[in-house]
Amino acid sequence: MGNLRSKDLSKIGYHNDQLRSLVINIASKNFKHHSKQQLLDLLQDIQNNPEAFLADESTSKIAEKIIGREKHVSFKSYELRDEAIFFKAYGGKGIEQSAKKQMEIASQLPVSIQGVLMPDAHRGFGLPIGGVLATDNAVIPYAVGMDIGCRMALSIIDESDSFIKRYAYQIKQALKNYTHFGMEGSLDIRQEHQILDSRVFEEIPFLKPLRGKAVRQLGTSGKGNHFVEFGELELYAGNTLGLPAKKYLALLTHSGSRGLGAAIAQHYTKRAMDSCKLPRHAQQLAWLDMGSEAGQEYWIAMTLAGDYAKACHERIHANLLKALGLRALQVVENHHNFAWKEVMADGKEAIVHRKGATPAHAGELGIIPGSMTTAAYLVSGRGSLDALNSASHGAGRAMSRQKAKDSITSSAMKKLLSSAGVTLIGGNVEESPLAYKDIEAVMVAQRDLVDIQGKFYPRIVRMNKE
Repeated sequence: MGNLRSKDLSKIGYHNDQLRSLVINIASKNFKHHSKQQLLDLLQDIQNNPEAFLADESTSKIAEKIIGREKHVSFKSYELRDEAIFFKAYGGKGIEQSAKKQMEIASQLPVSIQGVLMPDAHRGFGLPIGGVLATDNAVIPYAVGMDIGCRMALSIIDESDSFIKRYAYQIKQALKNYTHFGMEGSLDIRQEHQILDSRVFEEIPFLKPLRGKAVRQLGTSGKGNHFVEFGELELYAGNTLGLPAKKYLALLTHSGSRGLGAAIAQHYTKRAMDSCKLPRHAQQLAWLDMGSEAGQEYWIAMTLAGDYAKACHERIHANLLKALGLRALQVVENHHNFAWKEVMADGKEAIVHRKGATPAHAGELGIIPGSMTTAAYLVSGRGSLDALNSASHGAGRAMSRQKAKDSITSSAMKKLLSSAGVTLIGGNVEESPLAYKDIEAVMVAQRDLVDIQGKFYPRIVRMNKE
């Protein structure tokens, strides 16, 4: 263990003398084999979400001390509505009942105005994945989600689709050398971006110690369904991008705000749950009033995480295109797992949460992926008020990761990849195409929400291996 000092703890929010003494004492006994940075990251996690560390003997005393210091926080209790506000479900037959139940609970919140379920919806935490919820002057950190600002980005490249066949080896090498996946580690080359100079890191004390991790993780991707892939993009005639209708080389990425977003989500979810008491089965949907200091602070931090996610995609695309000597003609990108201030049909402003859902205002471009062997759709929104100007963010899972792990073999997945002409670097059976819904059926279910501008076909895909 590195030489941990009181001033190190002060920098990450441990300002109480007794707490700092306790941490240093426990760390010297229980975390001798942790590096100083590993220990600081762990202590930051405990600070953000102490309840998660109560069961671990090595961290429980620290967590109890933090919780004990925060018992003075004032709170207000709320009851749910007797009946949920109406929410529309697109492709309802393909949506599991547990996801509908989660949406129903969210629609019973006294601050809820309107809800909608996208056709890729499935059970999540708090709000279902594929759930959209409009609220009155309230933001719900867990309805935004853990991976704040997770997004898709598509670079349409000034090359024909035959580039992949000619330079498959170079593309694979570039993906291995200039992308990084997983919770830890970073790229070999330090990444630069103006987001790292944001004053928000200094203005909100909680964020200051997170900047170091943001620096290390810039330009990298997470686990799960995050990916970086090269493929063929077929643009249709009359597309709103104004590009000739033909096949292009394209780079498509999916990832979010990394450790920065997760820490923000944990910290402000706890603050919301401390101040907004709901029935136990709805407590994860605790909100922050937008007129409160905490609500305003979360909004600023959430926006920073979204900008950071965008910066990660910009670095990934810039690194890969430079390595391969390529140029982007146009880039299409947008967030999911975010909240926006939007004007409703009645002219009043609301906070619209899209957890695993894509903004689809009239003319707004987006990308809706299927799986590693099926098409992703380039779309423009139709501005459906019934759908809160939203569309799905993908095909959606048909089975949980654990079920996929238990029921799908590596050999079966390799056969699917081979038959689709897809090369996979990394990846695992949890993300097998068999674990996802049929993207074609999902697109049919939302034909009133988006217009299709083109289709992207994955050819060389990189994902996290574990």
